[in-house]
Amino acid sequence: MAGHDVADIDSLGDLRGKRVLVRSDLNVPLDTAPDGGARITDDGRVRASVPTIRRLAEAGARVVVMAHLGRPKGEPDPAYSLRPVAARLGELLGSDVAFATDTVGESATETVAGLDDGQVAVLENVRFNPGETSKEDEIRGAFASELAKLGDAFVSDGFGVVHRKQASVYDIALHLPSAMGGLVAAEVDVLRRLTHDPERPYVVVLGGSKVSDKLGVIDNLMGQADRLLIGGGMVFTFLKAQGHEVGSSLLEDDQVDTCRDYLARADETGVEIVLPTDVVVDTAFPSGDREPQPRVVAADAIPADSLGLDIGPESGAAFADAVRAARTVFWNGPMGVFETPAFADGTRAVAQALTEVDGLSVVGGGDSAAAVRTLGFDEAAFGHISTGGGASLEYLEGTELPGIAVLSR
Repeated sequence: MAGHDVADIDSLGDLRGKRVLVRSDLNVPLDTAPDGGARITDDGRVRASVPTIRRLAEAGARVVVMAHLGRPKGEPDPAYSLRPVAARLGELLGSDVAFATDTVGESATETVAGLDDGQVAVLENVRFNPGETSKEDEIRGAFASELAKLGDAFVSDGFGVVHRKQASVYDIALHLPSAMGGLVAAEVDVLRRLTHDPERPYVVVLGGSKVSDKLGVIDNLMGQADRLLIGGGMVFTFLKAQGHEVGSSLLEDDQVDTCRDYLARADETGVEIVLPTDVVVDTAFPSGDREPQPRVVAADAIPADSLGLDIGPESGAAFADAVRAARTVFWNGPMGVFETPAFADGTRAVAQALTEVDGLSVVGGGDSAAAVRTLGFDEAAFGHISTGGGASLEYLEGTELPGIAVLSR
């Protein structure tokens, strides 16, 4: 995996007066504000993008930020406009941020031309252009070529997208002098520590809904971690593989044999797979029109009319003990439906234990990072909170990340 051989911002030389295109990850959750506009519900990714943007601006660069929001269909959609995100970025930087209402059109050209040294602009959602996510190299390349006309150099600082072969992530680096931003550099450094001679004991905590989302990372970490703690919706496929009934819990029938194989491999290799001994169940998934009715049952005795929605208190304590005893911990995926307080205790127990690790504790982005913020933890209490769940998992699978690999060309 490319990493330390990739150029950093210093390699771009004197940036004063240069137009620097920065690929940031500003893909934040939005809902509707009281005035009918869009309101950011979690600005963690925007805050994470600030240090690199500020560093470039302070060096006198004319900073042009590229980013996406959501999954528009390759055409403008007001619901996915970056305008509210650009406004929040300006608040965090403490300076005005210009906003272009298109990606490579008249507004983008005029907005960038109007920048002075040290000023920042944000282009509209790059996914409004079909070239951004095209599977055709030629179409992506053509869009990247248009983007490149707006800049003199490129800085890759959106870790949440470096596993995507997209125009503003990958192809743009083939057109301009390129470097890795501080956020991406920090992420890659932490992931290297997880995969190259980690301090032991090394504990990996995996949750979330589906085993199928984690197959590659389980495969690869089987030979590296000392313990794999399994929670969340994916645990029920493991319990089924052990021969237990799981009621109406989330289940991937087509992965039961795979989980059985993992359990057998763990026995052979000495890796300990730890499953919950108790779970919190209810007769229905949480919804706004019904009060939760949680109850704790043994993991091997889930009633037919119930579904598991969190690991139980005994398991939460056991998982926390295992995490605290580790020197290296990677956590990806909540232990339950943490958005509902009745099913948040397992996730809270794991998160709290991560803050008490004497060593490296890594929260692997995505829902885990959202849980940390939702449950009110101080982010500074964790060793590292990744901004890219998917990218982190692919790195830990041993997969080459296109947005990193292209920088070392």
